[in-house]
Amino acid sequence: MPADAKVLIKKIEALTEERITEIEDCVDFMRWRELGRAITHAAAANASSFAAVLSNPEDDVYDAF
Repeated sequence: MPADAKVLIKKIEALTEERITEIEDCVDFMRWRELGRAITHAAAANASSFAAVLSNPEDDVYDAF
């Protein structure tokens, strides 16, 4: 574990349980946001592949929705 991670853990351990819960919520949010960015990036990278499959006359009826 990096030294700065150990320092951060010591600081967190010194907080109240309520504050630790807030930090956990914040970390969960940051992880969720990073996952969303990764999914968005992957979707953008594959957009041309999806377009080749999804752009066809049979599926044009779904474009109206």
